[in-house]
Amino acid sequence: MTAGSGPAGAAPTPAAAWWLAIRPKTLTMAIVPVLTGAAAALSVTGSFAAPQFLLALSAALAIQIGTNLFNDWRDARTGLDTVDRIGPTRVTASGLIAPDAVKRMAYAAFLYAAAAGALAVAIGGPAMAVIAATSIVAGYCYSRGPWPISDSPFGEVFVLAFFGGVAVLGTYWLMVGTWSLAAIVCGLQIGLPAAAVLLVNNHRDREGDAASGRRTLAILLGPDATRRLYRLFLVAACLFGVVVAVVTRSFGPLATLTALPLALSLSRDMAAEPIGRGLNAILARTAQFQAVLGGLLMIGLLIGV
Repeated sequence: MTAGSGPAGAAPTPAAAWWLAIRPKTLTMAIVPVLTGAAAALSVTGSFAAPQFLLALSAALAIQIGTNLFNDWRDARTGLDTVDRIGPTRVTASGLIAPDAVKRMAYAAFLYAAAAGALAVAIGGPAMAVIAATSIVAGYCYSRGPWPISDSPFGEVFVLAFFGGVAVLGTYWLMVGTWSLAAIVCGLQIGLPAAAVLLVNNHRDREGDAASGRRTLAILLGPDATRRLYRLFLVAACLFGVVVAVVTRSFGPLATLTALPLALSLSRDMAAEPIGRGLNAILARTAQFQAVLGGLLMIGLLIGV
C-alpha cells in the first residue's frame, strides 16, 4: 500500500498526496528553531510579539516545504528516486502528482517566503534582509542550481547553519530588534540534532546516492564513521546546554542534559540498525529527539521570566 493511501490498492486523495509531498515529519526542523528563538526573545523582553513570531514561523515553513518539493521533483527527474527506494514514498517518482505541479508548488512556497522576507525586512531593518535573503537562497540551492548542496558533503553544515543558528537568530532579531550571542548558541544546539536527521537520511540512501554521483558526507565517511558522527551530534547537542547556560548566565538550559540518556539510547539503536527501511524509524525518532531537546531548552530559557 502506498504511504498515505487509504484501503489497500487505493490511491491517496489529492490532499493526502500533497500532504505526503511536503514531508510533514520534517517540518519540526523548521518549527523547533523558530519556537526556540521566540523563547529566547521572551526570556529577554518578558513579552511575546505574536505577529513577528507568526511571520517567522510561516517563512521558515515555506522554505522547508519549498526545499522538500524541489528535492522530490529533482530526484525523480534525475532518476535518483524510483518506486524501489527504501525511504518514504516520493510523489513525483511514484506518479502521485505531476512533476510540473510539484515544481510550481515549490516555486510558490519560495515566492511566499520572499514576500514574508520583505515584510520581515520592513520590521527588522537591513540585518533582516541578509538573514532572509541567505535563508531563501540556501533553501533554493539545496536541490537546485549547478551544484546542489544535497549532492555534496556540506548538507549537514547547511542544516546546522540554517535550521539552527540562522533560524533562531532570525526569529530573535525579528522579535527583539537586535542580535544575541545567546540566540546563536541556542541555534547551534538545536541545529545539531537537525543535522543528525539529514545524516541518517543520507546514511540510509548511500547506495542510491553513490550510484547517482552524489558525494554526501555519509558516503565519504563510510557506514561506521557515519554512525559515530551521528552519536557525536546527539551527545554534543545535550552537552551544549552547558555552553548556553554560561552565555545566558542561567542554570535553566542545563535541563537539556537530561536528554543525554535518550541520545545514547538512540545512538545505540542507530549503530545496530542495518542499512535499509529500518532507518526510516530512526530518522523519525531523531526528529522527535530534536523536538524534545528544543522543549527542554525552551523551558530552561523561560525559567524565571
